[in-house]
Amino acid sequence: MNESDLLPWTEKYRPRKLEEVTGQVEIIRTLRAFVKARNMPNMLFAGPPGVGKTTASIALAHELYGENIRGNFLELNASDERGIDVVRGKIKDFARSVSMGKADFKLIFLDEADALTPDAQHALRRTMELHSGITRFILSCNYSSKIIEPIQSRTAIFRFLKLNETDMKKTLESIAKSEGLKVDEEAYEAFYYISEGDMRKSINTMQGAAIHSKHLTKEMVFKISSRAEPKEVLEMMELSLSGKFLDARKKLDSLIINYGLSGEDILLQMYREIDSLKIDEKKKVQLVDRIGEYNFRLVEGANERIQIEALLAQLMLVGK
Repeated sequence: MNESDLLPWTEKYRPRKLEEVTGQVEIIRTLRAFVKARNMPNMLFAGPPGVGKTTASIALAHELYGENIRGNFLELNASDERGIDVVRGKIKDFARSVSMGKADFKLIFLDEADALTPDAQHALRRTMELHSGITRFILSCNYSSKIIEPIQSRTAIFRFLKLNETDMKKTLESIAKSEGLKVDEEAYEAFYYISEGDMRKSINTMQGAAIHSKHLTKEMVFKISSRAEPKEVLEMMELSLSGKFLDARKKLDSLIINYGLSGEDILLQMYREIDSLKIDEKKKVQLVDRIGEYNFRLVEGANERIQIEALLAQLMLVGK
């Protein structure tokens, strides 16, 4: 058994070249231009989780430094080390040291930078200024609004988008071929549905499903991910809207028992199925309003079962 076989698939199949990164075509094209020019600005990668921010940064470092990556590339996760002492210590020491090999500058990748405290961000701003000649910074975050303006003005901001179904399927097909898996077409659609454009989530779900069988089906994907099939959630909502409250409540029982869904999971899937309901637009607006209200109640700590059943009762009233 190779050492790589023991890695989670998200690491085992992580691209090491920019051309292998899935999606984000325009951003990858720009990063490849930076590699060719052997020069780049400080950068801020913003976007939802699992869309390639970390992968693009590591692939960029591999193409810039090759075998000398260890001494020229520092990767830190700001959610673990987010105090001002880390910026003044580890980051500052690495930033002011001389680059190794033939590299023109070193690279510091700070993941989840929106978790840095405001004081740490102000200290980082000064470090970026002082050592801009020999060190470049890449900051990644989910919410760019949580990065202070002085840092935003010192970086080129790249906004990563959720992956589309075609790009995700292409990567999953490649992994399935390498692992000797047979994957149904509907299973690929299920991977995209449960991941919502998050590649990391879909790969982890595939690895979990592959432990049980080499043939992956739609039913298995939903079971592993603890998500209900869309048609079952839709059926529950339609029963309630048509006035069959007791039948809708039985369907809710089966969803909770079969899939182990939490109250918020059910609300999220109900929200996603509103567009599939064959009702007029005004009633859809009412449903969005009701789901938003009951989601707030759950967040505030109300009893899940009572609130979800109350929401089904509200759907029945809307249906009338």
